[in-house]
Amino acid sequence: MISAQAWSDAQRLWDFQQMHHEPRPCSVAIGLGSHDLGVADVAVDLYQRGMVPLIVFTGATSRTTRDRMPRGEAEHYQERALELGVPASAVLVEPNARNTGENIRFSRSLLVERGVAVSSVLLVSKPYEERRAYATARKLWPEVEIVSASAPMTLPEYVDSIQDPRLVLDMLVGAQQRLLIYPEQGFMIRQEVPESVTAAYERLCADGFTSRLVSAP
Repeated sequence: MISAQAWSDAQRLWDFQQMHHEPRPCSVAIGLGSHDLGVADVAVDLYQRGMVPLIVFTGATSRTTRDRMPRGEAEHYQERALELGVPASAVLVEPNARNTGENIRFSRSLLVERGVAVSSVLLVSKPYEERRAYATARKLWPEVEIVSASAPMTLPEYVDSIQDPRLVLDMLVGAQQRLLIYPEQGFMIRQEVPESVTAAYERLCADGFTSRLVSAP
């Protein structure tokens, strides 16, 4: 059972991760690989609304996705996009990235290789990783404008869609930890974190939602 306090704390982390950017036309959409095919759906929607002329899907596999996406996250995202009517010419696949930093760096290199001029990026992530993705992209690709995007869902709606509440809370805690420790390691820009968010994160850690934490140096 997940306590009412844990759900309240998870909601606080969820709200903090939201960047509340208004989608606008950009040079390209980059869909960050994960266990959640909803990222591909959001990227497709942005393409079909005329927000971008091109989508890059990026991601290999991870311990969370190796069974459900054995061909790699980006490959499964591409298949989803083609099923939804996006032409193959409008999708690039970056199949090697294994973390958010590599998602950004490898996608950037692929676009340079293909001769795609980029001044702005619609960065599509899971709803609870908008801020983490934004902070990473701003660090590694500072010369382009980053516009965050994700499925417009509430935390309860997202949990219902994933059907694994503990996984979602573990992922929320992991995303928050990276916001706290990665700036010092040079992986992302520093974000001001309210004390109430840090307290919620610490309570969730104490409650054992720690499977997605990384070892701090």
